[in-house]
Amino acid sequence: QVQLVESGGGLVQAGDSLRLSCAASGRTSTAHVMGWSCQAPGKEREFVAAIRRSGSNTYYANSVKGRFTNARDNAKNTVYLQMNSLKPGDTAVYYCATRSDGTIASSPYGYEYWGRGTQVTVSS
Repeated sequence: QVQLVESGGGLVQAGDSLRLSCAASGRTSTAHVMGWSCQAPGKEREFVAAIRRSGSNTYYANSVKGRFTNARDNAKNTVYLQMNSLKPGDTAVYYCATRSDGTIASSPYGYEYWGRGTQVTVSS
């Protein structure tokens, strides 16, 4: 199994930035892809971004392209989500997840292990 712990969420104003972190432990050798999803109250969980182990392949949802950047430090078993130009619509709980298949899945349902999430709230 893989254990994931997210951190870095908080309350910010529109236009501000946040950097989320996700630290993995356990069978990290299976975490070939690490991704982020978010879930706002009353809405389904949505895919945000994902990155392969090599760091060379990243994928972003259209809603965050150009604003969010996903990076990975394999030596620390940590993935980061730099969130810039935040909007009130980005308000959600952000979850980190891993996928043992080496291909990137652009759906939350393609990931096997999940963290408990970190709250991001963007005020207008």
